[in-house]
Amino acid sequence: MDLQSLCKVILVSALISLVCHPCSVTAGDIVHDDDSAPKKPGCENDFVLVKVQTWVNGIEDAEFVGVGARFGTAIVSKEKNANQRRLVLSDPRDCCSHPKNKLDNDVIMVDRGHCKFTTKANNAQAANASALLIINNQKELYKMVCDPDETDLDIHIPTVMLPQDAGVSLEKMLTSNSSVSVQLYSPKRPLVDIAEVFLWLMAVGTILCASYWSAWSAREAVIEHDKLLKDPLDEIPDTRHVGSGGLLNINTTSAVLFVVFASCFLIMLYKLMAYWFVELLVVLFCIGGVEGLQTCLVALLSRWFKRIAESYVKIPLFGAVSYLTLAVSPFCIAFAVVWAVYRNVSFAWIGQDILGIALIITVLQIVHVPNLKVGTVLLSCAFLYDIFWVFVSKKLFHESVMIVVARGDKSGQDGIPMLLKIPRMFDPWGGYSIIGFGDILLPGLLVAFSLRYDWLANKSLRAGYFVWAMIAYGLGMR
Repeated sequence: MDLQSLCKVILVSALISLVCHPCSVTAGDIVHDDDSAPKKPGCENDFVLVKVQTWVNGIEDAEFVGVGARFGTAIVSKEKNANQRRLVLSDPRDCCSHPKNKLDNDVIMVDRGHCKFTTKANNAQAANASALLIINNQKELYKMVCDPDETDLDIHIPTVMLPQDAGVSLEKMLTSNSSVSVQLYSPKRPLVDIAEVFLWLMAVGTILCASYWSAWSAREAVIEHDKLLKDPLDEIPDTRHVGSGGLLNINTTSAVLFVVFASCFLIMLYKLMAYWFVELLVVLFCIGGVEGLQTCLVALLSRWFKRIAESYVKIPLFGAVSYLTLAVSPFCIAFAVVWAVYRNVSFAWIGQDILGIALIITVLQIVHVPNLKVGTVLLSCAFLYDIFWVFVSKKLFHESVMIVVARGDKSGQDGIPMLLKIPRMFDPWGGYSIIGFGDILLPGLLVAFSLRYDWLANKSLRAGYFVWAMIAYGLGMR
């Protein structure tokens, strides 16, 4: 593919990656605090997510996630310490009066509404229930707090709220004449998850590789330029088909406009976020990933297959293309297509990370920051962009636009693909540790510039700026 088409694809991919910059989006914290619901004696629990594991006729079944109340006994954190108890449906359903059920340390399930949460908990406790499950009348979870005038609380059973769809499923189990039992526990996340370490290594390694490739290419270009100036005119080689000199240097104006266009694109994502739009982003990601993977493979394999890498054929619409590029293109296209088809399977994150890393390295190789002034302007604008769309946008849209877009909340899918992710394999809550492309691309532009400057100025690693730039980035990631 000719340089102009390649740059268009890469710039579009880079723009999308910038607006999808979910530095604060993770699988969800287990412990939540809320200053609007102050703690007081008898009502001082943290809001914790709770796992509700079910068994139907002694066979392990579905698992649901709820949130613990501010009041009542704290939920145990270890599964081995959680008792398995029979689940019963309250009569009356709202549990606003004493239940008619005969309970023997059973877990009672009630509907939300008609009275206070603490009233339901007191009635369930008086009926000898071991725990209380309150089913919300919405799909979301709700933090259960105490009223300001409630000062003498003595609730000794755990209380958990479940979303509406979980209540529907549990009710079906109970009404099918099955014996249903549940187990409540809230496992703690490890202090340091190995996924976070690997994600850090992945981000730092990507910038390291891209910086050295960019600096090596810049030095090779200078050497070639000096050689051409020294050679007689009749000995100058024919370089008409070689596009290695095509780079895109960002200036101050384009750095500012880039963030402005990114903001407009983010708003479009926020307003149009739907299934079809996410599918469109997947297609764009695959196109950028194919270009990135192809560029990286050609650069790597050309060391061993120099002859076919320097042999070109002219193809309509694509211009001069090397035979090596033609050889690796089918593999790159097939790789991206297979990932797109199976992107929802558990191991699809591997393909997504490979395509993403290849795209980032290629962008950092072609898009350059020419000086420190432009780099400072770009990163300063990106900092303000992040602050506004992650935090300030809550005031205007009543939710963080950046986080909503990154998670794909309005699309019915798991989120957009413009990020690197690793599953939390040792986390009992599962989920993914993720980092947006912008967290790598934007600092990477400045880090790569520092190494190019050091090499062209003949500075050693100890005397140059690159090592300090990498240290600053690595510390900033934590």
